[in-house]
Parts: sequence; structure tokens; C-alpha cells
Amino acid sequence: MQQKIALLVVMIATVLACNDTEKDSNGTSETEMKSFESLVNNYYEDGLKLQPLNATSAGDDRYNDLFPNPLAPEQIEQMKNFYQSNKDALQKYDLKNLTQSEQMTHAILNWECDINLEHLSFKNDQYFPIDQMWSLNLIMGQLASGDGSQPFKTVEDYGNWISRLDGYIEWLETAESNLREGMTEGYVLPKSLIKKVIPQLEAMTEKDLEKHLFYGPIKKFPENFTQQQKDALVKTYSDKINNEIIPAYQKLVALMKGSYMDAGRTTSGITGIPNGANYYKHQIKKYTTTNMTAEEIHQLGLSEVARILSEMEQIKDSVGYKGDMKSFFNFVRENKELMPFTEPQMVIDNFNAIHERMKPQIEKLFDVKPKTPFEVRRTEAFREKSSSAEYNPGSVDGTRPGIFYVPIPDAAAYNVYGDESLFLHEAIPGHHYQISLSQESTNLPKFRKTLWYSGYGEGWALYSESLGKELGLYTDPYQYFGMLGAEMHRAIRLVVDTGLHAKGWTREQAIQYSLDNEAESEASIISEIERYMANPGQALSYKIGQLKIRELRAKAEKELGDQFDIGVFHNEVLETGCVPLALLEDKIDRWIASNK
Repeated sequence: MQQKIALLVVMIATVLACNDTEKDSNGTSETEMKSFESLVNNYYEDGLKLQPLNATSAGDDRYNDLFPNPLAPEQIEQMKNFYQSNKDALQKYDLKNLTQSEQMTHAILNWECDINLEHLSFKNDQYFPIDQMWSLNLIMGQLASGDGSQPFKTVEDYGNWISRLDGYIEWLETAESNLREGMTEGYVLPKSLIKKVIPQLEAMTEKDLEKHLFYGPIKKFPENFTQQQKDALVKTYSDKINNEIIPAYQKLVALMKGSYMDAGRTTSGITGIPNGANYYKHQIKKYTTTNMTAEEIHQLGLSEVARILSEMEQIKDSVGYKGDMKSFFNFVRENKELMPFTEPQMVIDNFNAIHERMKPQIEKLFDVKPKTPFEVRRTEAFREKSSSAEYNPGSVDGTRPGIFYVPIPDAAAYNVYGDESLFLHEAIPGHHYQISLSQESTNLPKFRKTLWYSGYGEGWALYSESLGKELGLYTDPYQYFGMLGAEMHRAIRLVVDTGLHAKGWTREQAIQYSLDNEAESEASIISEIERYMANPGQALSYKIGQLKIRELRAKAEKELGDQFDIGVFHNEVLETGCVPLALLEDKIDRWIASNK
């Protein structure tokens, strides 16, 4: 269905021919093997220094005090040199002299360098440093609360965060400057997105420190801190927030409410900015890891919407509903029986109960399970109204749990009909299994343990939703309808994302198409459409990846017959970590051939 990307490039061979050097069974010299391993390890280590937030996220505390400004011209140039030098270094290795695992690592590293160099050739990251969902200020807000991956266990930890804030304040100042420059260059957010950003920024101008997000760590002092240490940190944090954090955010709020709002785009798609069409082509490639065109994806989306609608009709009929599908969507959205909760904790408890129900069946589908612990938590208040449910990975060493965040702005209005599929996607066996197993692997090089490709990662999570019946779920027709609704949601994304960014659709057209074809609330749909506007192409990855994994499973079942083992198939898919889809297909094809 999808076109495979030619990821395995033709290499300029520089074969090391040393007669007195021991060679392995593949003819690879020990020197060459160590050299390639060193290249891969250096790529990972140097990458952490350049992007230390990634190290913190992985549980590596060495750079917790650093925040190199990614908007600074010298930092952008350093990133370009990093990827280009690694790409150049790859050219000296002959693929024939590498093991099969090393060949995949070589192909992935080459892809990484190419796609990042391509991304850095565009100005979007510089001129769109802030949006309502994806930008660095939201990540830093999570860390600032004291509940994220930034540790606050020792006095040194508290000092590291203050040092990191110095770099972040520089970023806030550069972001303001870049937003102003972007206005003059034709790079400006749509007005609807600016409206969503303003309250997020305003929340960081709170003058009551007890209510300020960045004061969170002060309210969570470890018991072993002395009073003198506490007093010193209270003063340091208070001064930093009052004198630097709040003023920086106040400037951004003034800009966003004033001249930036006045300049805000009335267009919805990325083609409304300079070089927008080429940027969207890049984003499709980046997020799907395929060479599919926007038109191909749009048509695929239309066909998937039609297929899923026909199955939804069957569920509607099975519950005895007599109206049309559009009215059934409204019925499901507004059905008070599907809104049984009064307190946020009841929502969290329901997800934990889903986990318990599926535990007896999980052994049949997965004989390898992660050791990293797992939790369900409510999304932090400062970003809850504009957030979707999401998974935050645990640390590489497993000491910090994987966390499934659920936004619950109004527990009484929370509809449960999609909770089972949502848990399978965001938690188990979706993102928690896929990410944790990669991080815990003893076979993958470090840089592959924390890689993320949406085509694979989101594709696996959406594929996981289809496992519900095999896991003892979806016995309630409304929960199965919820699964269909979630799949429909991702199919609609193929239509509306390409509609917005390649076919000239307006925000309102995209909203109406979604309302006509799925059971999500209007408020949720508006949030989703604006999400696609902020990050073109990301929404395409889910369905493209899911369809590829389902295609590979069907192929394996057909060709292996009685020899097919679903647990082994899942191991084959998961053990490689995140990979571009073409490489995953090559791997599964080899596995099928070797087991015939």
C-alpha cells in the first residue's frame, strides 16, 4: 500500500583490508566493528550534550543543569554540523562488512542525519517557537512543576534547575525576538492558535508564588533538607521567578495580545507561509517515514472513513438505535449513562480497572513484557484544557515509571465510551510496552533505545487498539464503538490534515468534516484540528503505521499458517525499537522467510 523509502543507500566503500587482523564470520574486521560501534556510541553521547533535555527525559542526570538555546544561530549551526559530520563518517563503512543488526543501525543513523538536516533547512522552528501544544515552554512547564523527569531529590538537583532556567530564560527572550522577526518574514501563527497560547502564557505570570507552577519544587522539599537549605532555596527560587520568569512571560503575553494577534493568519494550512508546500512534503516524510504524497494519503483516508463507517452502522443497529449515524454520534456524545463520574479520581480508577481486566489475557499475546513500572495520572492543570491524553516514558533505567496522563477538566462531563481503546493505545500494550521494551533492551545501541518515529510508534499504539477483543475487552458494544471511533478519528486525520495543508481547507471545513464522521465532542474536535494546524503531518503517522503493521501481520499469518505465533510476531516488531517503516517491513519479510 505504501511506497517504501529507499533507506539503504548505496555506500562508497572503504574496506579495511588488514591481513593480520582477526575477522568474524561475516568477514568484518574487529577494528572495523569497534570503529562502527564507537561512531554509534559517540552519536548518542554527543547528541545528549547538544540536547540535554533528552538526557533528562531518559533518566541521565549528567546534564540536568544545561539548556543550550536551540533558537540561537550558533546552536542551529552546531546541530547542522553534528548531523553532517556523522553522515560523512558513515560513508567509510561497507554494508557487506557489517552484521545484520549493524546494517539496520547504519540505515537508521543515515536516515536520522538526512531527515534532521532536511528539517534544519526550514525556518519553521525558528519562527514558530511557541504554539499551544508542541513547544518547549510546555515541556519546561512540566519539568518546572517538580512532577516531571527533572529530579528534585537533593540540594544539587534544586541548583541544577536554577542553572537550567538561565538557558530557558534566554530561550524565552529569543522566542520573543523570533516571533517579531517572523511577522516581517510572513511566518505567523493562525489567529485561532494565538488565542489558545495566550492563557497558557498568562498562567506563568501569576504573582502569588504559592500558585505559580515554577514554585512547585519548593512545596515538595525532601524531608532531609535542613531549614537553612530550605530558606536559601526559597529565596533563590522566589527571586528567579519574580525577577526573571514572570517578566519574560509578561513580555510574551503583551506581544501575543498585541501586534502578533493583529498579524495573525486567517489561513489554516501551512501553505499560508513561505515555502509551506515543501515544508509539508518534508513533514509527511518525517512523520510517516514513507514517500507517500498528500493526495495518496487523502484518498486512503477517504476509503478508510467509508470502511469504518460501515462497521459503525452495524454497532448502531446492534444497540437498537433507529436514527442515522450522525444523530447516533450525538447520542453517544451526550449519553449521560456514559458519563458516570463525579470526581477526577474516578476516571483514574476506571483506567486502572481496565488494566486489571486485561491482565489474564496479556500473557497469550506477549511473552516479553517491560519491567518499567507504570502509572495513570491526571494532566497538570496549567495545560489540561488544551491537552490530549498522552504517555510520558519512564527513565531508561526503569527507576521513573511510564506515566499515562489523562486530562479531566470536568469529571462530570467525562465520557467513558472510548476508555478501553485509549488505554490500549497510550498505556498497555501501546506506548508503555513499545517504549519501555526498547529502553530495557540489552541488544540495541543506546541511541536506538530512545529514538522516536511516529509512523512506527503511533502505528504500534493504534495497532494495539485492535487487540482489545483478544485481551478480553470490548465486550460492551459502546466500548467497541469507542475503538471504531478511535480508528475513525485517525482515518479522519488523513483526510483533514492533508485537506488543511495541501488542499486549501479552512479550519471550519476540517471541523465540520470531523463532526460529520465521528462521535467526538465539538470542543475536542476543535482542539484536534488546531493541533494539526500547529504541527502539520504528525497526525498522519498513526493510521499509516497501523495499516503497515496489520498488513505485515496478515502476511505472516497467511505465509506461516500453523507456524504463526502471535507472541513471536509481536517480539519481532518490538525488539528493533522505533524504526522507519521500510526497515520494519524488511525485517518481518526476513523473519517470515526464515520460518517457512
